[in-house]
Amino acid sequence: MAKITWYGHSAFKIETDGKAILIDPFFAPGSGFVWQDAGKIDLVLITHDHGDHTGDALAICLKWGAKLGCVVGTAQTFREKGLSQSQILNGIGFNIGGSLIYGNTLITMTQAFHSSDSGVPVGYILRLADGPTIYHAGDTGIFSSMKLFGSLYNIDLALLPIGGVFTMDAWQAANACSQLGCRTVIPMHWGTFPVLAQTPDVFLADLARIAPQCECRVMTKGVPAEFPGGR
Repeated sequence: MAKITWYGHSAFKIETDGKAILIDPFFAPGSGFVWQDAGKIDLVLITHDHGDHTGDALAICLKWGAKLGCVVGTAQTFREKGLSQSQILNGIGFNIGGSLIYGNTLITMTQAFHSSDSGVPVGYILRLADGPTIYHAGDTGIFSSMKLFGSLYNIDLALLPIGGVFTMDAWQAANACSQLGCRTVIPMHWGTFPVLAQTPDVFLADLARIAPQCECRVMTKGVPAEFPGGR
């Protein structure tokens, strides 16, 4: 069983096996949350080097001594900001297709189709020892390898952007669920800025048509929910 908390945008805390993993720790102004609300964090994962995804990663790592996981290149930017090499997974980060073990969680870095101020944009597949297999897509458009991800990893839970403009929109995200074959999806990257989709309503309707076997869990910010282990 894993406990997951969404803080808005693409920021998720995943609590598993006594560890707290925080992905893309951007606590948007107006969200009602600041980084301290997430509590003690053991590992921070960054999908790409844009401010609305790196967020408060450095402060969190310095406060808690948390490890940082990110692509080579982006890792170097955190070193230049003062994060010690010992706090970066693998010392220099890792790269697309690579996997690292943190605690009892196997983390695989995937490609994403977006942009980044350093390195390249990525996503993550987390195979939890005591919980589901989770895919955090990061900021991305839809791409055909998502079908391969589903085949290789039996993804239980997908965290997918639906906001459009900078990422997939609702229609693409619903089709991504079909490709992934995921059991459950949590929509993210919506409602944060005026240019993005403001509600998940269109996504819910598209998902019902395109991937009716996939359950949508629209999270309430700051309210944790439990997710059972894999299939």
